[in-house]
Amino acid sequence: YGWMRDESRANRTVLDHLHAENEYREQMTRHLNETHEELYQEFLSSIHETDYTTPVAKGSFWYYSRYEEGVSYPRTEDGTSLQPLLPGEEVYLDVPLLAQNKTYLAVGVIAVSPNEEYIAYSLDLTGRETCLLFIRNIATGEEWILYDTTSDERRVMEAEGSIVWNNDSTAIFYVTLDKTHRPYRVYYRKLFCSEGSYIALKLQSDELLLEERDGLFSVHISTTFDGKYLLVSSSSKESSEIHYLDLHDSQPDATTPLVCIAKRKPNALYRATHCNGWWLIQTKENTPNFRLKASRVGASSNMTNWKDVVLKSKGISLFDGGEQRSLGATSSLAISKATRLEFDEPAFDVGIGGNRDDTLPYVVIAYDSLITPLSHIAIPLANPSDLDRRRVMKEEAVPGYDKSLYACERTTARSRDGKTEIPVSLVYRLDSLQKQSFGDGIPTHLYGYGSYGACIEASFRATRLPLLNRGIVYAIAHVRGGGEMGRPWYESAKYLCKRNSFDDFVDVARWLTCAIKSSDSSSVGEGITVPSKLSCEGRSAGGLLIGASINQAPELFKAAILGVPFVDVACTMCDQSLPLTITEWEEWGNPNEEYYFEYMMSYCPMQNVQREAVYPSCLITGGLYDPRVQYWEPAKFAGELRHSTSEESGVVLLKMDMEAGHFSASDRYKYLRELAFDYSFLLDELGLLIGTT
Repeated sequence: YGWMRDESRANRTVLDHLHAENEYREQMTRHLNETHEELYQEFLSSIHETDYTTPVAKGSFWYYSRYEEGVSYPRTEDGTSLQPLLPGEEVYLDVPLLAQNKTYLAVGVIAVSPNEEYIAYSLDLTGRETCLLFIRNIATGEEWILYDTTSDERRVMEAEGSIVWNNDSTAIFYVTLDKTHRPYRVYYRKLFCSEGSYIALKLQSDELLLEERDGLFSVHISTTFDGKYLLVSSSSKESSEIHYLDLHDSQPDATTPLVCIAKRKPNALYRATHCNGWWLIQTKENTPNFRLKASRVGASSNMTNWKDVVLKSKGISLFDGGEQRSLGATSSLAISKATRLEFDEPAFDVGIGGNRDDTLPYVVIAYDSLITPLSHIAIPLANPSDLDRRRVMKEEAVPGYDKSLYACERTTARSRDGKTEIPVSLVYRLDSLQKQSFGDGIPTHLYGYGSYGACIEASFRATRLPLLNRGIVYAIAHVRGGGEMGRPWYESAKYLCKRNSFDDFVDVARWLTCAIKSSDSSSVGEGITVPSKLSCEGRSAGGLLIGASINQAPELFKAAILGVPFVDVACTMCDQSLPLTITEWEEWGNPNEEYYFEYMMSYCPMQNVQREAVYPSCLITGGLYDPRVQYWEPAKFAGELRHSTSEESGVVLLKMDMEAGHFSASDRYKYLRELAFDYSFLLDELGLLIGTT
């Protein structure tokens, strides 16, 4: 299948093949057109097409985005076509206007200048995750695009997308990419002369502040929560190193030193933020999960000098696996009180919300569950446990949704090793369980990911309702390789243990389809379905999970959706010219070492399709401009499935988006239509082409 690879995306033979695949898919699913449209309309009926995000306070303003019915992208309004959400509303970026006559547009970063007069923002116009950078005067709408000052030609600059302003709003910091799409250089560009007029063209070269030469590491920039420091993080999957620069120094140059918080060490990831002269540091060094430590700004760049942050009342160290907000001075390196926020649902998702002003008397959290729509809640810092003092700032409205009709739970399935309990989240309509008594199983859809330590949260999705309303149980397998159970859970399924992810997913599928429940089980999930009514889905590295799982046990599934699937692991990891390959070696292993190569070959989906086996029906998606999973991976896998499996196997369909990258359509309506197609495929395969219950 090597002929399918064309990095120019211009080879006529390859493009004709991809168009032929799309035409074949359309022919094979023409009978689903009515269901496709029905699902799309259901999606629209379950969302407020005119809506806004939760306002976030920063400086003199509240910032938010809003959508209008029929408009594909968010924007802020000036009150001319809609009533202002808040008094004095101003438009600072009109994305629908920017998106006119474009097939793809994704906003990378929007950074408001400290003087609140300008915004710097980045746009991806291809799906390749390469951005153009712009500066805009908020009051006048005047705008400039940044040009590449490293070239003698007048060429628009392409960058990674992150932007940070200096303290006096006269310059920005940004990151550029190398030939393999790795963020590796941090530049400083002065934008205004002393009179405040914009310098649009090259007057002098940008100042290079840092270059990361190790191909395992990528560079990212951000500011500390208080806006005092620029943070430049060089990180791999296993190690990190953070430098900082005082943003009050408005004119850094190549001689301006970036100060290192701590030099990189093997197996020593860390993150940092600033609070009253201290670095608050989350570190993985010498602990299975992250520990919270502190170090004085300007102290020696040695991790041994870091001090534990302790809870005064109990004398114990604080551990933290997520985000934090500074709650005051830490001169004693101790916190007098820590409050755990309790929630009563069995499977939920909670995190830090939009907090940009640490002088406010509350912190905003975001809460949802598999059956509870997203809410942003203000928690008073003086009385965080007082439920009466909590204030819901905004709750996602879902027209026609009745929470009492649904249930969710968190349970576990035992792995084949007899000792590992795999978490499983379930959501379903209560009346769908009544069908279990018939003994023929309830249609079930199993989702998974299981890589990079990422968590598949038990969050609410209004677009899931059409499946639940047709009697489907939606299950999430939190397999090893994810981060749901902490860092050790992730590390137990990477490198030479990666097959644990696939074994876990297959074991959950067997648990869902087992004919006889274990005597001590009271779970809804165990034995709830049969293989002819079980479908599965995963995206990107989750597509690898699905590909490897259907290779291992094709008889367990009726249908599978593989979204932009990473299914040619061995070939991709051997090709250092491809984006992300070298940086991924600390996830999958370096195939230049024989034992890693042989292990990859043992699970790589492209290399392990069972010849003449009966496989489930497969819908495989890809994006022509995807820089993470090159389009030829899903195209090759579709061909291999058709070539090698039994003629009794289900249909293999390839849906190639000829205008997008890894993250599918940027147009929200186009995205919903694509999702409606995927779900119509599932309903057809599971025998559920009927109206809602």
